[in-house]
Amino acid sequence: MIRLTWVQPEDLVGHELRQAAEDGRGALPEVAAVGDRWHAAGGHDAPPRAGASPGPAPEELRALAEGLLDELAAIPSPLPEPSELDEIVASCPDWPALRPQARPLTRPEAGRVRGAWWGRAAGCLLGKPVEKIPREGIRAIAEATGNWPIRGWFTAKGLPPEIAERWPWNRRSAGTSLAENIDGVPEDDDLNYALLALTVLERHGRGFTTEDVARTWLDALPAGRVFTAERAAYRNLLTGLEPPATAVHHNPFREWIGALIRADVYGWANPGDPATAAAWAWRDARLSHTANGIYGAMFAAAMCAQALVAGGVGEVIEAGLSVVPPGSRLAGAVRQAVADAAAEPDFERVADRLYARRGHLHWVHTVNNAALLAAALVHGAGDFAATVGATVAGGWDTDSAAATAGSIAGALAGGVPGRWTTRDRLASSLPGFDGVSIESLAARTLALGEEDRR
Repeated sequence: MIRLTWVQPEDLVGHELRQAAEDGRGALPEVAAVGDRWHAAGGHDAPPRAGASPGPAPEELRALAEGLLDELAAIPSPLPEPSELDEIVASCPDWPALRPQARPLTRPEAGRVRGAWWGRAAGCLLGKPVEKIPREGIRAIAEATGNWPIRGWFTAKGLPPEIAERWPWNRRSAGTSLAENIDGVPEDDDLNYALLALTVLERHGRGFTTEDVARTWLDALPAGRVFTAERAAYRNLLTGLEPPATAVHHNPFREWIGALIRADVYGWANPGDPATAAAWAWRDARLSHTANGIYGAMFAAAMCAQALVAGGVGEVIEAGLSVVPPGSRLAGAVRQAVADAAAEPDFERVADRLYARRGHLHWVHTVNNAALLAAALVHGAGDFAATVGATVAGGWDTDSAAATAGSIAGALAGGVPGRWTTRDRLASSLPGFDGVSIESLAARTLALGEEDRR
């Protein structure tokens, strides 16, 4: 029996009801009626962590699920959170001015692109073995192995058996992402998407479209390497839907973190131009996401663009917030997190406040992870280890959030400390990329700007 995760209709209804509660529809009587009908028929709530329930639903329950998903999709969110780019720009009073033309990067700025690639790889690698482990378990593992606060790779050496049993490593990652077995950078979707974005820009240039992104997915991205919103969008593409319908049809994950993790390269290709970076991220994100899912991608891309030229973290976060509607849930969460981190030096207390406010969200939702990312950047204040360590210690989507945190911290520092580098080899299932070097990826990213100046 194959239980494909993130697409079974009987598993999606609970997630869509949860999404409705977050986007302002939960209090509507028609949404409550759908929930009552679903539960009365024996339908279950959203699985808290897994991508699929253990067994298939009866045919009549599956048919009901598909109908209810369509009913919920017809009920719009009442919140002022647009998904169209012109409406997003209009809602942002501080939307940055477009850079009139590409300018040559200085040598230090070019070094920041290299630092961003290595930082993204290191942050992702640090978070991989503890993905899906809650904060309590991450701290227990780190303390038991002398790595608290987190300042280096995780290790199984010296880990007491009772802690290893209570908090088991991410089974797919433990064999390639612990200090004792790291040999290059292992494959991860957080890195595959950066490779895909680079491919899109190399193939289609600055005028690329959402449809170009979709074709690149279908050409190069194995279906088994996509999850949550991306898997729903991929399925929708194969059934003949086109963007932006691909983002909304039976896709309750459209505000989760997937689009945010795809955005860094759009920033690196636009140094000092957060407006263009955000617009490019929007083109990519709308394939699979809406509202705050899109804002997360724009936020990340704008920060990555500014990190190549900025003097500090504050300037980077300001650039990120400038492209996010200020009345959105994401903007509010980020502003609160930044204020907490600026006022409280103990990051565990900052994380406590984050969980008190956003702990009800799924562990891979965009809003809570973006807030954690921003808080960790403020806390780290440019220190690479402190930044990625705090991001991972905060829990939630450890490899994804730490990858973006590492990207920004690595760019600001113009590189990462030697102990955070690996053998210069990145594993990937994408055609033409398995075994690629990080250094060559940085060179190819810089070449995108060179093309613009010819």
